[in-house]
Amino acid sequence: MWGILNIVNLAHGALVIAGGYLTWLLYSRWHVDPFLSLPVDAVALFVIGYALQRGVINRIIRAPLLFTFLLTFGLNLILVSVLLLLFTPDYRSVTTSYSGSRLELGSIAVPYIRVASLAVAILLAAILWLILNRSRTGAAIQAVGADRDAAQLVGIDLRHAYALTFAIGAAFAGVAGGLISTFQAITPTAGDPYTLQAFAVVILGGLGRVSATVAGGLLFGLIEILGQSTPGLGSGYANAIAFAVLVIVLAFRPQGLLGRLA
Repeated sequence: MWGILNIVNLAHGALVIAGGYLTWLLYSRWHVDPFLSLPVDAVALFVIGYALQRGVINRIIRAPLLFTFLLTFGLNLILVSVLLLLFTPDYRSVTTSYSGSRLELGSIAVPYIRVASLAVAILLAAILWLILNRSRTGAAIQAVGADRDAAQLVGIDLRHAYALTFAIGAAFAGVAGGLISTFQAITPTAGDPYTLQAFAVVILGGLGRVSATVAGGLLFGLIEILGQSTPGLGSGYANAIAFAVLVIVLAFRPQGLLGRLA
């Protein structure tokens, strides 16, 4: 969304939480395994994202960046309010029969759910790379990101390309929310940290490359874990340490560790 549309999407966290609630709803009502509900999350959030971009955000797509800040902030408030009305402020989580199972590696124990979530994340990154680099749709999206006027001259429907880009991002956010609900309690107002972390990951890795985003995500997570395990520092300092590293990266390499200069 940021790299192609130049939109700072402050509603990203709300889309993540919406996916989490959809997974919780399917599990609590019909006992659908959370990992089997991920395609449903993706489709539902794709539709929502496409509608939001085509019907609302597209109207200010060429406006100054501040307008997109204000609009997506307003969309975030609306989405959070809708989730509060539907699900109340209570914490929800998906607890399955295998939630407590762990992979033992000597003195290290890793929950199977975390391992599966990592596998899904890597799979989604690979799918996104294939979409962007091996399909006509991806070529159109990248052409719009490179030069929207030239893309329009060769027949690309800008509105459709914009909406597809936003919808794909929303779909991936929904899947992320579904995964998060399997190992962490969610509430309608819990999305803001994920918005901040998403920006940090993109900035660390660099815009324009899926591999850079994956590297940024792994680096950000590693810094957080090391911060939590450092003697004298608790989990409350993890984000602070990670964002301090982000500031250092911005100071010395503004394009990100693996990004390209514009």
